[in-house]
Amino acid sequence: MARGLFELRRDAITGWWVAVVVDRDYDPARFRRQAKGHDQSPDECLNCRAAHATDITTRMLKQQAFTVAGTEREAREGNGAGGTAGAGGTAETRDPELGILGDSGSWQTIIAPRGHHESLADAAPDIAFGLLARARDAIAEARAADQPTDYVQIVQNWGRQAGARTDHLCLDLYDLPQIPHRIGEEFGGAARYVIREGSCPFCVLVRDEPANGARLVYQDAASVCFAPYASRSPFELWVVPRHHAADFSTATDAQLVSAAETLQRVLRLLAVLDGPPYNLLLHTAPLRERIDDTYHWHWEIHPRLREIAGLELGTGLPVNPVSPEQAVAELLEAADQQPDKQAREQATAGALPSQASGPARHNR
Repeated sequence: MARGLFELRRDAITGWWVAVVVDRDYDPARFRRQAKGHDQSPDECLNCRAAHATDITTRMLKQQAFTVAGTEREAREGNGAGGTAGAGGTAETRDPELGILGDSGSWQTIIAPRGHHESLADAAPDIAFGLLARARDAIAEARAADQPTDYVQIVQNWGRQAGARTDHLCLDLYDLPQIPHRIGEEFGGAARYVIREGSCPFCVLVRDEPANGARLVYQDAASVCFAPYASRSPFELWVVPRHHAADFSTATDAQLVSAAETLQRVLRLLAVLDGPPYNLLLHTAPLRERIDDTYHWHWEIHPRLREIAGLELGTGLPVNPVSPEQAVAELLEAADQQPDKQAREQATAGALPSQASGPARHNR
């Protein structure tokens, strides 16, 4: 019996399905896509104008960035006849029972020092660590603030094709008035997994992926990077800490050193794809709920290598044209050919906190 075009794989955490294309040979040329920049000089870059000469800083782009409008009917009823939450009315006229809470949240960007237009992969280790540390502290500050927001989303958009509006090395921070759908599904799925299996699903992945080896990209004493079994996009990668913790804001400096080093090492491997555009996403605990036992913070890397087709739009079923096993094989082959930059990184690490132990070798 001939094999099908797609292999349907189910994500063990969310329960969502992914269609992985299995009847085509991998064609590297199809998935090489170089990130496009904006060719900004430091004088033209708004982030450079706001940045410090040597320190990581945060730039506020929009306070009260989110107006919760709800459905069209809720927006009308919450703002009076003819009004909409986005175009009129005040917080006093909106109805909390309808979910019309007024303006809240913010959009900020965590920026590297002036003139830093390199990629995260090529940044000095102290800069990469500083960006992650500032993100950690910003989440802790949002948790302590008396604001009606529920979730902080940290992202990096690299390349115009991935939504980047600047060449400056930065992380965007969105303080959201609600828990996003994708994140909520992950929270709920992880909780159900713990009830069903008795273990955190991310802790299981950190144990099983290195043991299996087929999807493992990199590991050290504190972090593991692998391609998830039900990868939604080609060359999707996760970086998961070995230490169980739901809230990224509780990460120690040593854990951030490992996360930063792992992210940089893995992003360098994407050179085999001509340095593609990508989105780097942090998934962490919500601000107002305690899910310490059932969730596990982690980073996701999604290279932007293709367009979304009709099957995905019509069904919501992600279609991945490269199996995660094939993607990892390509990345590890590139790693074997890549010059070792560890000595340079250690020489430029400066005041970075040290790790408890060194990185493990790739397990192929």
